[in-house]
Amino acid sequence: MRFSPLVERIGGEGAEAWAIHGAASAAKARGEDVVMLSIGDPDFSTPEMITQVAKSSLDAGDTHYSDIVGRLPLREAIAAQHRRVNGQAVGPDNVIVMAGAQNALFSTSLCLTGPGDEVIVLEPVYVTYEATIRASGATLVTVSQPESNGFRPDIAAIEAAVTERTRAIYITNPNNPTGVMMTRTELEGIADIARRHDLWVVADEVYSTLTFEGQHVGMAALPGMAERTVTISSLSKSHAMTGWRVGWVIAPEPLIQHLARLALCMLYGLPGFIQAAAATALRDGAQEVERMRAIYLHRRDLLYRELDGLPGLRMIKPEAGMFLFVDIRETGLSSTEFAWDLYRDQGVAVLDATAFGKTADGFLRVSYTVSEEELMEGCRRIRSYLAGLANRRGVSAVSGSKNS
Repeated sequence: MRFSPLVERIGGEGAEAWAIHGAASAAKARGEDVVMLSIGDPDFSTPEMITQVAKSSLDAGDTHYSDIVGRLPLREAIAAQHRRVNGQAVGPDNVIVMAGAQNALFSTSLCLTGPGDEVIVLEPVYVTYEATIRASGATLVTVSQPESNGFRPDIAAIEAAVTERTRAIYITNPNNPTGVMMTRTELEGIADIARRHDLWVVADEVYSTLTFEGQHVGMAALPGMAERTVTISSLSKSHAMTGWRVGWVIAPEPLIQHLARLALCMLYGLPGFIQAAAATALRDGAQEVERMRAIYLHRRDLLYRELDGLPGLRMIKPEAGMFLFVDIRETGLSSTEFAWDLYRDQGVAVLDATAFGKTADGFLRVSYTVSEEELMEGCRRIRSYLAGLANRRGVSAVSGSKNS
């Protein structure tokens, strides 16, 4: 049987990134003792005030077709949050509701690019970007943001990657997996390139409300960028609503209209009871977002403190988000070898960062979306693994826990 060329375009290394997480999830389902530090799925339950609205809407019979672009109260709530967080003056006509940020990224790619176009992405790059962009027929052009520069944007390298075929620049700010948050100066450098070369900028800002140091700056709020910026976000991380699949695109109205036509034949709108709950989350959930942000900050500092100084490891402290980026090159193992060996030896699942691009070779992404107890157990097992690794190589092992 023959398939469309699309099936080749949506494959690649990024699609294989979750193999270790899949193996660990299956083992945990079988009752095995596994510590899951491999995925960014918050361990918090969705706040009760949000779930209660969904239940009430269901009880009231809100189970019929809903507005394709999203109900007006939800789009108004999204626009209001965007104005607060991003600083860009937008209204509900600049908003379309999608089935999560991933659906928003995929739909945006189909509406902005096509065969023959090039899209610049900054590496390390989130694993699904490759297939998301290639699905449109466009070519991915990766620009390394090297570890030697703290994984920060290299404006000169981005400029050098622009050709007459370049159509867009994709950024993730704050970044996943590194946790780097771009400065205004860095964003202005990218904005200058986009304006001079007449490019779109697609800004994935899913972690914009989960920042620890500094102030988030929105690309679309910079001078001359509102008409050429697509901002994508969701409730998945900020409100512990990954399974609800609520995301959105904020963009100039002509693009919203194109996205609406695509949604008509692909999505046909989110369920009404989910939209009602999402509107409540945005209007009344600020206190819950701050509570979770404070917990993530505490976990970040705990994880960093527990792993800092262990032989062979070097941490990149995240400025935002829910992941610690760990350099394991001094161990002499590749990140693939380390991740699988750690899992088989200690039952700890972390993500091999090679899926984020060549720039991330030799790094792991470690999630702190688990309880403090599980996080401490994961750290204990990582210390034990490193001690065993050192013993196998005939060198001095790690001395005990810092908290012993």
